[in-house]
Amino acid sequence: MEYLRDCASRTPGHVLCCECGVPISPNPANICVACLRSKVDISQGIPKQVSISFCKQCQRYFQPPGAWVQCALESRELLALCLKKIKAPLSKVRLVDAGFVWTEPHSKRLKVKLTIQKEVMNGAILQQVFVVDYVVQSQMCGDCHRVEAKDFWKAVVQVRQKTLHKKTFYYLEQLILKYGVHQNTLRIKEIHDGLDFYYSSKQHAQKMVEFLQCTVPCRCKTSQRLISQDIHSNTYNYKSTFSVEIVPICKDNVVCLSPKLAQSLGNMNQICVCIRVTSAIHLIDPNTLQVADVDGSTFWSHPFNSLCRPKQLEEFIVMECSIVRDLKRSAGAGVISKKHTLGEVWVQKTSEMNTDKQYFCRTHLGHLLNPGDLVLGFDLANCNLNDEHVNKMNSDKVPDVVLIKKSYDRTKRQRRRNWKLKELARDRENTDTDDERQYQDFLEDLEEDEALRKNVNIYRDSAVPVESDTDDEGAPRISLAEMLEDLHLSQDATGEEGAAMMT
Repeated sequence: MEYLRDCASRTPGHVLCCECGVPISPNPANICVACLRSKVDISQGIPKQVSISFCKQCQRYFQPPGAWVQCALESRELLALCLKKIKAPLSKVRLVDAGFVWTEPHSKRLKVKLTIQKEVMNGAILQQVFVVDYVVQSQMCGDCHRVEAKDFWKAVVQVRQKTLHKKTFYYLEQLILKYGVHQNTLRIKEIHDGLDFYYSSKQHAQKMVEFLQCTVPCRCKTSQRLISQDIHSNTYNYKSTFSVEIVPICKDNVVCLSPKLAQSLGNMNQICVCIRVTSAIHLIDPNTLQVADVDGSTFWSHPFNSLCRPKQLEEFIVMECSIVRDLKRSAGAGVISKKHTLGEVWVQKTSEMNTDKQYFCRTHLGHLLNPGDLVLGFDLANCNLNDEHVNKMNSDKVPDVVLIKKSYDRTKRQRRRNWKLKELARDRENTDTDDERQYQDFLEDLEEDEALRKNVNIYRDSAVPVESDTDDEGAPRISLAEMLEDLHLSQDATGEEGAAMMT
């Protein structure tokens, strides 16, 4: 009777576990899950702790046998990389699900939760969930190791400009920073007349040369040196050198064109002023306001040089200024500048104020000058001009004075400048005391030339208080609308992944 009551109390379709006697649903092994797990561990052979290599410098993970891949935290790519580390043991079971368990970004740990299935006793399928702990170990990749060594390179781009002023280099530096062309460089070295960019591959160096040819007028020569060779596999190891020469003309230079070139540019006068150097040399004729652009190929076909050095700039005071309204243009004349105004001025050197010697000239700065203003210019009348084109010109066509730009108080401009620029991280061979003065000249050019600063990222300097766009003297300034906020995210605040995303 007791046996019949026990049978009646059992749920129909259930059997007793052969190990512990607990009623269970029938299965091929007739054992409950708890007893089956105590007897069989299907995760046996799968490592519970695995190491994974990570490069701090480039934020990449090592993927055997020799690749380094970029993966974000808890991404599908990183999950696939983690599963490949235990690919051989996982091949003996069926992987049902895999996912990350959250860990601190700085803990150097990655936890992956795995769900697997496997057929055990008498065809019973057992499912098990467990966690594999991945230890992130720091290891420098080969590329970063060569970068840190600073002496391993396959190609170098040598950028040179045979001039005394570095305005073109300062402008080129800002273009490189804006477009991020320097990211693949191993090292940047500054020398007296240029920069050297070192690369681990020839392709990266060729991209830099193509960028330079699109941004500044230049010409390039290529050479290579054999380092080693393998005659059995017919492989050669070369070091390539790209020599890039920028035209030796900078902003505010006074140049003398050849008669043939002046005629091809619209019959403009041979004495011109360089107002800007971008992808071409922008010239203006101070006598007629005629403008022309000279590209690199034209310059090397008809080369010309600067007549005066930057240190030969002299300060003049404007005694009288009048605007030229009606200008007779010759046949075949080129384009006239709309941003400048032609003026006739009488000026006197500030160093000769005790005399009555004055100079008369025409200038393209008629819209800026008033009697009593200070202006910088070149005194060609008392200057020894050693130029083949000037020596062949009539003395009547050579002006006594060529005015370059209006002069302001530099100390006030530096004190009220509420913006700054970023610089390339480079090795300096020797610093010249004149570099700071030339850099200040470049900053003033950015303030005065709106077209020049369109290609430059200008950042607001929070250390300087905000003032009006113009000061008491009317010196041009950059408005706040043209400035960018200088943001810096440290790894302590966002972790390595956040810093990499901002980069």
